[in-house]
Amino acid sequence: MEQNLSQYKIFFEVAKAGNISKAAKELFISQPAISKSISKLEGNLGVSLFTRNSRGVQLTDEGKLLYNHTEAAFEALLQGEQELKRIKEFHIGHLRIGVSNTLCKYILLPYLKNFIEKYPHIKITIESQSTAHTVTMLEQHRIDLGLIAEPSTRRPLLFTPLMEIQDAFVATKSYLNNLYLREGQDADIFQTGNILLLDKNNMTRKYIDEYLNENQIVPKQLLEVTTMDLLIEFAKIGMGIGCVIKDFVQKELDQGDLVLIPLKKEINKRTVGFAYNSNGMTTAMENFFDAMEAGMNGK
Repeated sequence: MEQNLSQYKIFFEVAKAGNISKAAKELFISQPAISKSISKLEGNLGVSLFTRNSRGVQLTDEGKLLYNHTEAAFEALLQGEQELKRIKEFHIGHLRIGVSNTLCKYILLPYLKNFIEKYPHIKITIESQSTAHTVTMLEQHRIDLGLIAEPSTRRPLLFTPLMEIQDAFVATKSYLNNLYLREGQDADIFQTGNILLLDKNNMTRKYIDEYLNENQIVPKQLLEVTTMDLLIEFAKIGMGIGCVIKDFVQKELDQGDLVLIPLKKEINKRTVGFAYNSNGMTTAMENFFDAMEAGMNGK
């Protein structure tokens, strides 16, 4: 039968002090209360734990055995308390983040840099994977944060917005010039051009497919790639018209390496942010959001 923890604490202190009076002062309880607790523990265990003499108490063989175990147990508890204190004082903890390769490279890395500089003792694990997998891991409580585009349904997740992104079709000037020279200035680029898209397993591709369906756009020639980086590079070397996240090719657009393809209807912007479970945040998560906010404010 499991005994009350306080009984073992009293037993431990009495055994350590070798005297009920000393233990009473240490525990700030009366001697009769200690004697009653020891007697109850002995009765429950069915053994004598102490022998009494004029100088105090002495452990029996059974008492020595129990003392060894209680000593190890209370040392483990003390170690746990000290570890928790160390985590609180030095911000030691573990932060697990799920993110796609694209969002990790273009959005997460700068925030991670600020976070690591401010909280160097916190362990970080990055799960690089699809957005769908990140959401699943969040729901299974296998990660703490997920950097994702805001889901249409929140499910049990909370969402902290970070920034807006917009998808767009881009190509090199030379690719477009050759296309129009071959097909004419009025050519439908979606029918005559080579359209570069992410593969169908990607959440961004699903979003773009919805846009294409809503606007009755049916690309004739498709080239599918697995990552946004590859898609951008293929567009930059003139392999076709790539559907990319505009914010991630702003430098190429400014330099003229790529140009925007005008659309009858722009693709709606999406909100990117951090999703997490609604059962509260760990200290490491709170520290991350503090560092993120400080970075956004330029502190």
